[in-house]
Amino acid sequence: MPKLSRSAILVACLGLTQIAGYGSIYYSFSILAGDIAQEFGNTSSWFFFILSVSFIAGGLVMPFAGRLFDRFGSARLMAAGSLLCGIFLLLTASTHHPWSFALGMCLIQIFSGFVLYDSAFTTIVQSGIGGSQNMIMFLTLLAGFASSLFWPLTSWLDGLIGWRWTFVLYAGLNLLVCFPVHYWISRNFSRPGPPVHMPHVVPKIDEQANAHDPIDAAASRRLMIMVTAGFAISGVTLSAVLSQMVPMLQALGMGSMSLLVSTLFGPSQVAMRGIQIFFGKYSTPLAMTIFSLTLLPLGLAILAATAPSITGAIIFAVLVGLASGLKSIVQGTLPLAVFGRRGYGSRIGIMSGVRYVMAAVAPFAFSWFSEVTSTRISAITFTAIGVIGLACFADVITIMRRRSLTKV
Repeated sequence: MPKLSRSAILVACLGLTQIAGYGSIYYSFSILAGDIAQEFGNTSSWFFFILSVSFIAGGLVMPFAGRLFDRFGSARLMAAGSLLCGIFLLLTASTHHPWSFALGMCLIQIFSGFVLYDSAFTTIVQSGIGGSQNMIMFLTLLAGFASSLFWPLTSWLDGLIGWRWTFVLYAGLNLLVCFPVHYWISRNFSRPGPPVHMPHVVPKIDEQANAHDPIDAAASRRLMIMVTAGFAISGVTLSAVLSQMVPMLQALGMGSMSLLVSTLFGPSQVAMRGIQIFFGKYSTPLAMTIFSLTLLPLGLAILAATAPSITGAIIFAVLVGLASGLKSIVQGTLPLAVFGRRGYGSRIGIMSGVRYVMAAVAPFAFSWFSEVTSTRISAITFTAIGVIGLACFADVITIMRRRSLTKV
């Protein structure tokens, strides 16, 4: 089979499972939050606290998951993750006690790391097909439809059959669609990569991929730390926005237009990923990272300054969609470009683990802070957090320029 055909098949299969995965175990929760909290006799902030704890649990597992990706092959772990996520969605749908519901949510998020972007990117890198960065971009282009499909779908299903049966249907997606596809990929595309030694938690830059790298070991570690911190801190802002987009727009006075405006987020993600595919060759992963992390706080600042203007909300949804679409790509391509292919799964596991843990506090923090102050003040606060994340890459630019100048 020609390489192009194999790459297209792999991307298409992973695109299908990423849409189903993100829609069922990520985007759906913000829509269902109110009804779930009400049934358990609590407020929405209680639900988002549970969600935050669940994200922390998932993040703590990711460094270990990354090592498993390198040892056994990411595709095999994706199959197991889909099976377990489906089972735990069923169990969570059947519980009537708030503590067992919280446990179910934690288990879902623990195994979500085995099926979403980080594992999918690693599966692409491990496939040995070549052109991994382009394949990652095409994958995120397809998966960008998840929010546009699942926000309105979840809202409709919640009104029609309630959150419990919605969970059951989404469990079916994981068990009957994602699991068979991931299992098939594991039989046809899985090539585990060699492990990489990770002293002091922070991995070294791949000596083979960067044999002529002039920067010393300390600078290399600082580069890893700052890249990880930049993505993680900006991820706090993005997590708050994605988990609260519809409720946030409603609280800022958008009313019935909130759901409609929020659906612009998905097409904007797809549009940015399409632009990156056709014009990304004229830029670098680092430049694209800076651009995406600039759009994120800019969009939120515009919303905070203009609400309840529908125009401002539209600009916000589009800018955040563009930022999210590009950020999803560069979180996979920048580490590959900087650190190389060897030990990619282990590195992405550490980076995503830090990112997940920090972003985990965002849903609860935004919801709680909005209740004690106002939604507008929360939006301004998380805008500032996004700017801090962007600032981390100033040091990355310095190190990368030093490397480039010395090589010349």
